[in-house]
Amino acid sequence: MKKTIFLCAMAIASLSACKSRQYSRNNKQIEKKANKENPNFTNYTTLAYIDAFKAVAIEEMNAYGIPASITLAQGISESGSGNSSLAKYANNHFGIKCTSDWKGKAYYKDDDKSDDCFRVYKDARESYRDHSEFLKRKRYSFLFELDKNDYKNWAQGLKTAGYATNPKYADMLIGLIEKYQLYQYDQSETEREKIAREDRVFADINANMPVENKKFTPVNVAPKDPPPTTTTDASYYVVKQGDTLFKISQLYKLTVDELKLLNKLSDNNIKVGQKLLVVK
Repeated sequence: MKKTIFLCAMAIASLSACKSRQYSRNNKQIEKKANKENPNFTNYTTLAYIDAFKAVAIEEMNAYGIPASITLAQGISESGSGNSSLAKYANNHFGIKCTSDWKGKAYYKDDDKSDDCFRVYKDARESYRDHSEFLKRKRYSFLFELDKNDYKNWAQGLKTAGYATNPKYADMLIGLIEKYQLYQYDQSETEREKIAREDRVFADINANMPVENKKFTPVNVAPKDPPPTTTTDASYYVVKQGDTLFKISQLYKLTVDELKLLNKLSDNNIKVGQKLLVVK
């Protein structure tokens, strides 16, 4: 019995180590691409961050009614003024995680659990838009009845709705807004504009309700990246019909030469059912 428990523990530890290596390779690919696209990245000051993203926050406010000051304060808090690894490499400024319907790439880092799965965006604007989409659900619906320049009640409402576990979350947001005068970017709206905006937003919220679990419940692994294991041993992949060495190498963030070297292959020929080592 003790031997069985020991072997199970060893197997779990081995699987965990394989997953960690897989996530690490995945992140290195994401980071390499980000560094190539922005080789001269310099850390933002908070004022520089506000200047860089105030326009997109205003754009989201005018579309959905979320005060620009609230969005900017959350961005400052969640992303460390744009300097966190998630913001720098994944363009993820609000810590939004992968869900079962996420079609993009993923970046893995410790958060609530080890190697939590976070969304990778093409740019920061896409992250800001997804933040607005994230709030368009039943638990936050009452907030959209507020005026779009009512940052104090928005901050209190986010805390009430359980956006964050920090008991001082509302005070923290209000403190940032007032310290950096973010309320200057908020705008009032006429009654007619407010009704039209509410109609748009509540139509989206009502459409989301049947699929809220799918849209907003985090998953451990992004649907496409990294790939799921296909055998009980996470170190190996079993070749399926239509597979090529190139296709498998792309799935596991390897080169074809690395895959051939791992499996002592002299050529590119593989056959269905063949077991290939895919962890270095």
